[in-house]
Amino acid sequence: MTKDSGVTFIEQLAGAWRTNDSLLCVGLDPDSAKMPPHLQGQSDAITRFCKAIIDATADLVCAFKPQIAYFAALRAEEQLEEICRYVRDTYPQIPVILDAKRGDIGATAEQYAREAFERYGANAVTVNPYMGFDSVAPYLERADRGTIVLCRTSNPGGSDLQFLESQGTPLYLHVARMVAERWNTNGQCALVVGATFPQELARVREQVGDMPLLVPGIGAQGGDIDATVAAGRTVDGTGMMISSSRAILYATPDQAIGEDFARAARRVARDTRDAINAVRR
Repeated sequence: MTKDSGVTFIEQLAGAWRTNDSLLCVGLDPDSAKMPPHLQGQSDAITRFCKAIIDATADLVCAFKPQIAYFAALRAEEQLEEICRYVRDTYPQIPVILDAKRGDIGATAEQYAREAFERYGANAVTVNPYMGFDSVAPYLERADRGTIVLCRTSNPGGSDLQFLESQGTPLYLHVARMVAERWNTNGQCALVVGATFPQELARVREQVGDMPLLVPGIGAQGGDIDATVAAGRTVDGTGMMISSSRAILYATPDQAIGEDFARAARRVARDTRDAINAVRR
């Protein structure tokens, strides 16, 4: 769904929660070293790999989240464009979140917003709030697109800054309050809060009401599904995009059977979605 469809990111996300009965977001982080043998060395390996994952899991997810660094490092930005276009054309009910974590000011931020929303056609993009409002304003100007702000990240080092206190409140809660009360003018904002910190996740949920949360950290990072869902769900049992990447993408234990990778990814995605649903109900 593009801008011309008249459907906003939040509306599209809510539709995917409902239609697919899922809070699972599949991250697309293509690693050339982990590609199945039959794709390695192929010029379109990334496109074929990601499309197979998308086709295998599209009815199980509420969003797809390509991480731009994995494509840029392999000079595969054109393949990323094709993959984003493929989701829009084939599964228009599923939002695409460009995981870029951009954070700059002025004209530079405007160009990053164009990159995300025009070049890649993403429905939402992750951004870093460290440089303040003017660094995110160009994204917020796109009234139908989502701006997903880093808040309490899933990595251990996030505590170095995010736990610093001002007037007795940790920085990550200041960010949550600022986004909810001042930045969310179009109602299209969300926050990144890691599954690895369920207590902080619960505090953010209390702070921001029903605002959607992008929650990385289950699967390879070890976040607990039960604790995550209990801490982050809204009253109606939605409100989250719980992201898993490597555990789903590389689910085959032996890459010698690599042609089964999409079937294995579907199995793990289905099991993850069902585990999430068992808790949220």
